[in-house]
Amino acid sequence: MSFFYSFLTTMLFSLNLMTEIPYAGIESAFSDSNASGIVSYGKDKILLNVLGNEGVYSQSQAALVLKDFFNKKPITSFKFMFKGKETADGSFAIGTYVSKTESFRVTIQFKKSGNDFKIESLTIEKS
Repeated sequence: MSFFYSFLTTMLFSLNLMTEIPYAGIESAFSDSNASGIVSYGKDKILLNVLGNEGVYSQSQAALVLKDFFNKKPITSFKFMFKGKETADGSFAIGTYVSKTESFRVTIQFKKSGNDFKIESLTIEKS
C-alpha cells in the first residue's frame, strides 16, 4: 500500500513539473502589439519570416522586426486557430492576425528547451 502512495505522490509531482506552451501569454502579447513580450518566449536566436523577409535574429533584433510590422499593420485581433500536439521535441501553432485592412497567417514553431517550450521560428504571411 505504501508503494501505491509513493507512486501516486511521485506522479503528482511529475505532473506539476511539466510545462505547457504559453499560448495565452503569446496571444496576449500579440493583442497588445508587444513584440518584446512575444520574443521573450523564444530561444536566444529566432528564425523570423515576416512577409517574405527571412532571417535569424537575436531576441532584441527580432523584437525590432516585429515592432516594425506592428507599426505598419496595426492589430485588430489575434487568435490561435490551431495548436499542435506537444511532443518531446516540440510543437507548432497557427494563428490569425487581423489588421484594419488585411489578414495574416502566423505560424509558430516551438522547440523543447530543458523543461520549457521556446519559439524557434515565427512566420507571418498574408492569408
